Amino acid sequence: MLQLHFTKDAVPDNVSSDFQTLNKFSEQQFLSLTDLLYQFLLEPKETERFLAQLNEFAGENGMGAGPLRGLMKSIVLLPQGAMKKNLTAEQVKEDLLSLGLTEDKASHFSDQWRLHYPVLSRLAVAQTLMVNQLVDMEWKFGVTVGTSELQKAGNIFLQN
Repeated sequence: MLQLHFTKDAVPDNVSSDFQTLNKFSEQQFLSLTDLLYQFLLEPKETERFLAQLNEFAGENGMGAGPLRGLMKSIVLLPQGAMKKNLTAEQVKEDLLSLGLTEDKASHFSDQWRLHYPVLSRLAVAQTLMVNQLVDMEWKFGVTVGTSELQKAGNIFLQN
């Protein structure tokens, strides 16, 4: 089992083989694909545009769009995990090499990580803060009480 920085879990075989598949891409194809990936990571709400760009890339390079989307699904796991674990570019490169990517391609990917990490980090923090926003509400606490020799009565309620 590979010990990788970006995940504590074992990586499925298909993820490992997808990274090795990247070695079959020419240098220019790999650079284009990496640019598309980081553009998507920087603008995660632009899913439609990303998928259209992947389809265009697949068409230009004579490959199927479905397999390319599957490949990218595996590839995006690394930067997402690296962001969660706050990994350095060197750790990202080590993981890429462990997954079977060539030295040149791992260097390019990790250089892009180093370049885009500050913005990706700010986006992650902003997204976390947005999810964890507190709603300012006014609460009123009340108690109603009644007594009787036969029954005990009382209510506690919260009202906003």
